[in-house]
Amino acid sequence: MDLRGRAVLSFNRLRVLLMLFRTMARITAEQEVENLSGLSTNPEKDIFVVRENGTTCLMAEFAAKFIVPYDVWASNYVDLITEQAEVSLTRGAEVKGRCGHNESELQVFWVDRAYSLKMLFVKEGHNTSKGPEATWRLSKVQFVYDSSEKTHFKDAVTAGKHTANSHRLSALVTPAGKSYECQAQQTISLTSSDPQKTVTMILYAVHIQPFDIISDFVFSEEHKCQVDEQEQLEETLPLILGLILGFVIVITLVIYHIHHKMTANQVQIPRDRSQYKHMG
Repeated sequence: MDLRGRAVLSFNRLRVLLMLFRTMARITAEQEVENLSGLSTNPEKDIFVVRENGTTCLMAEFAAKFIVPYDVWASNYVDLITEQAEVSLTRGAEVKGRCGHNESELQVFWVDRAYSLKMLFVKEGHNTSKGPEATWRLSKVQFVYDSSEKTHFKDAVTAGKHTANSHRLSALVTPAGKSYECQAQQTISLTSSDPQKTVTMILYAVHIQPFDIISDFVFSEEHKCQVDEQEQLEETLPLILGLILGFVIVITLVIYHIHHKMTANQVQIPRDRSQYKHMG
């Protein structure tokens, strides 16, 4: 065998070795997913965990429902009427996911895959006046639904699979290294492949962390949404004002008591001059 043949053979062997190495690397970086919704005390909330090499890399607790408009025939079978289906994410859903350094993904399927939800998270760096800072956010949502599914849809005109996507989404923005928590409802609009239809996604009771989880099955420090912070302030403000008012009343009573005691100890000079002869 000449030198050229040997070189080609060596190159082919190298390619095979590289392919084996990549396959082994994928197997080594094994990812597993778990649905822990049964642990939640809230029957509407689901808990999903993605683990890589035996370590938690994504955790998501949330409740979600989708308001889906669809057309049905009117009683005259000429006009169309728009109805609304309310599809909630149910327990026992099938879950898939993947973790990356700057991009993570969660996929959920339920009702025999008639419905599926895909959530894409990205982590980005920014230059600020305080220096470089990193944040993560929910950058894309995709909801696939089957309007021929009879539990939620009744005689849809365009029955079948439809896909609803977000557009230029930037939600749940959170400093890197922290989890996002929000009990309040948040809405995300999704444009459906069913013509002129917009699906509304409603998220609530949310606690999510798709990056930088330090302890297994444990969220990092929470970054609360603005609505929750305002509600917490509204709840604590009357208590704070009550404490301040009570403090002011106590101080006023103390000052009055001291002043009364001081004036009581002073000698009273009679105003009537005739009383002077009784003094001394």
